[in-house]
Amino acid sequence: MTGQKTKPLILGKISGVFGVKGWVKIFDYSRHRGDILNHPRWLLGHEPNWAERRVEVGQVHGKTVIAKLVDCDDRDDAEKLRGIEVAVDPDWLIATEPGEFYWFQLQGLEVFNLDSEPLGKVTSLIETGANDVLVVKGDQERLIPYTKNAVKHVDLDNERITVDWSVDF
Repeated sequence: MTGQKTKPLILGKISGVFGVKGWVKIFDYSRHRGDILNHPRWLLGHEPNWAERRVEVGQVHGKTVIAKLVDCDDRDDAEKLRGIEVAVDPDWLIATEPGEFYWFQLQGLEVFNLDSEPLGKVTSLIETGANDVLVVKGDQERLIPYTKNAVKHVDLDNERITVDWSVDF
């Protein structure tokens, strides 16, 4: 896929400091608070400048996430990181099962129906509880359920999703 393998995936942002021993508060963008801690190494910075850092320890603390990074040993070190984005290299992610995809892999893909009519590009996804929904913007915005009945094929190499969806719907 064009560019998606090399661009870091932003998972959160350092929002402040916690205590005096170098801990930072993280605003976690993950679906479930604390999932950012499943990644033992992070990229810190802003596009295009990233620096790899290792997570020494972390935990969910009330309504926030806190973490201690290797070589971040006091409040002054932690304060320097305030406002920095937390990302990971997509190559570091756990491999998905066949037919499963990370949301970021689907964003930007062109969507066509079974008659090869273009419907637009996936701009985002929505979690509804029952199933996820593709937000597809083209000549109009379409909400297409991410189900076996609607999504027939995802081709990451050709950046294309085929769906059973009428252009008139």
